[in-house]
This record gives sequence, C-alpha cells and structure tokens, in this order.
Amino acid sequence: MGFFDRFRSRAEAAPLPDLTVLLEARGVSASLPGLEALLPAFEAHRQADEREAWADAVAAVHAAGLPLPEPWIDAQDHLLPELVPSWLAEREGRWSRGFIDGLSQRIRVGEVVMPAAWLKLWDQPADDVLELALDRLRQRSAGTFERLPSGIYRSPWRDGADAARLLLPEVWHGIFKDQHPFFAVPAADALLAAPQILLPKLMDEVGRVMQAGAPPLQVAVLERIGDKLMTARLQDPHPMAAPQKELKHMDFLEALRNQEQDLDPALGRPAPVSLVKTGQGKPMTLALWAAGAPALLPETDLIGFVDGSGQPLGIFLRQTLPRIHELRGAAVDIWGPRRVRYEGFPTAEQVARLETFATADQMRNLQSGSGRPAAKAPAAGAPSGGPFAATSLPRHLRGAGLGVQDGE
Repeated sequence: MGFFDRFRSRAEAAPLPDLTVLLEARGVSASLPGLEALLPAFEAHRQADEREAWADAVAAVHAAGLPLPEPWIDAQDHLLPELVPSWLAEREGRWSRGFIDGLSQRIRVGEVVMPAAWLKLWDQPADDVLELALDRLRQRSAGTFERLPSGIYRSPWRDGADAARLLLPEVWHGIFKDQHPFFAVPAADALLAAPQILLPKLMDEVGRVMQAGAPPLQVAVLERIGDKLMTARLQDPHPMAAPQKELKHMDFLEALRNQEQDLDPALGRPAPVSLVKTGQGKPMTLALWAAGAPALLPETDLIGFVDGSGQPLGIFLRQTLPRIHELRGAAVDIWGPRRVRYEGFPTAEQVARLETFATADQMRNLQSGSGRPAAKAPAAGAPSGGPFAATSLPRHLRGAGLGVQDGE
C-alpha cells in the first residue's frame, strides 16, 4: 500500500460511536446522574469495541439500581477493603475475591460496595484498585492490640474495618512470634488473637461478641500456618476440635438462614436444619425431610424423616442417601450452600436401607425437648456414646427455619 493509500483508508474509517446512541440502544438515558463527569473517560477510548464495552458497563450499573461512580481521580480517596462471608459476596454479586475458606474480600467506595462494572468505567485493573484500598487501610491502622483480662488480644480501632485488617499481614503476623497463633473475626469491628494455650478463651470471646448482637462475619476461628491464614483444622483428639466444628456449623446455619429468604416458594419446602450432639459431644448438622411437599435439602451430616401425619421415622446418615437410587434430586440454582430438590418421599422400605443414627423413638424424644432417647440399646450404626441432644444456638440463629432447637 502506498503512502497516500494509507491516508485514504484512515479517512474512510467509520466514525466512533456516540455515547448517547450506544445508551439508547441499551434502553438507558444519557441524562443519568453522574454520567457527565465520566465522559472524559469514555472519550479517551479510541476503539469502537472499547466504547461498546464502556456503554455496557453503564447499562449494567443502571440495571442493578446502583449509582454511577465518581471519576477515578476522586474515588481513590474513598476506597477501603472489607471482609464479608463468602455467601454474602455471592448473594450480592458485587466485585469480590476469595480470601480464605468462608471469607471474601470486597472494596467499598464510600458507602457503596464496588460493582465490577465500575472498574470498566474507571479503566482500572482490580489489583490496582484493591492495592490502593489496602494502602488507605494501612494509613488508618496505627496502634497495638489491646490485651483483655482473659489474656487474649483484641484490635483497638473499632471503626468497622477491624476484621479487614486480616488483609494486612503486617498487622497480625508478629503477634505471638514464638507460639502458634489463632485469630477470630466474629464481626466486622472485632479482630481477636490468642496463642494456642488460650484457644478456649478465644472461643469464649467469640461468643461474647456474638451475644452483643453485631451481624456475624465468621465465628469459626482461624490459625496462622507459616505466613498464611486458614480456617483452623483442629482434629480429634484436640480438646477444641468439637467446639471448632460447632462454630463452623453455625456459620453454615447462618448462610442457610439467609439463603432461605431467597428461595422460590414454588420450588418446595426448605428443610429445617439444626445442630445435634452425640453423647461424646460431637456436633452434627441435621436436616428434617417432611412428606407432603418437594424438599430442598442442604448437604448436612444427618437427615431426619417425618411422615405425612407428622410422625418421626428416624434420623439417618446423609452420606448413605444414595442407597435410595429411585429418588433423584436436582440441584437448586441459588447462591451459597448447595441444596438439592427432591419431589418424592422415600417409602419405609427405602428408608430402611439407610444407616441409622437414631430410631423413631429417639427422634421423637429429641423433638419433644427431652434431649435424650428412650431407654433402648443404641441402634446399629449409631455413633458410640448413644444419647445425643440439641445443642444451644447463638441468639441470632434461633427462630424460624432452623428446626429442632433447645428450649432456651
């Protein structure tokens, strides 16, 4: 191609699409509040596909009922990171990134949790925006942990972002250098730390924070392994293995309680879920499957069956449910813990194929609140220790939708 041919091809190139036209094609008004301040960012794009993507981002923000962001130069001063339960991040659908099991990190811009579409409008990569948010939190993190009378340590800031300091290793890494440290973030404004010897005290403090009524973040405790954090994996015979398992179950119940609010009633009946304990103190999750309507079952340790007249049929190990091959469930399309929808209800013969945890009489006693099974020999396959009881639940987990509970 000759020198003048190149000039002619440029002149014949299609003009760049106008934002008003692009938005109209997407059913969005060009007079959206805040749009005018963002126009320089749009005009900076010199490729048609980039402008199309920018208009898509505006439409996505508008469809979500969210405001347009400030221009990037102004928004930088209002960034802060936050930690939320992973189920909440999935439920709300804003930009998020997994941190550790059960926790996700997000970015707040003032009072608004940042949607992913804002990154396109700013033309900024997520990593850079997150790093700026972390820098702002670092600037607000001067000070040292407070030592409580119990011997554990609590963060001093009380600014609603204490838990988010887990994202700053320099804040927590040096605590108890010569010991195995454990941490907890039961609420957004509480970051707790303790050496292993005070792990029971740490769990007690988690309970006190929960009783204060703050929205729960994660009640299961964390541990530092090398330079990394993870949910503490305490195994028997560790004396705190059962309490940690119970705390994990409570996080699971909290996710289910919130998920239940978003389930389509036309799908069926969400199975009530509670905690029970074996005589050895091992906590287990129990879902109740009642006849008469399709059941939406989460993945629990145990399943209790109730017939059409409300009579208990017994409690069985969930892992043996595939033995009833005639009943095939379908996964429910929803955020958070997995649920499976079953339309039918097993026959007595089918239930008998499952591994028994508690007989019908024992189940009836549990439902009545006595908490102890009838005076019979333990059922075959039941955990050693025999008697089991409904466990006490935190106040925020008590109430409708959680099934069998204690009488407190």
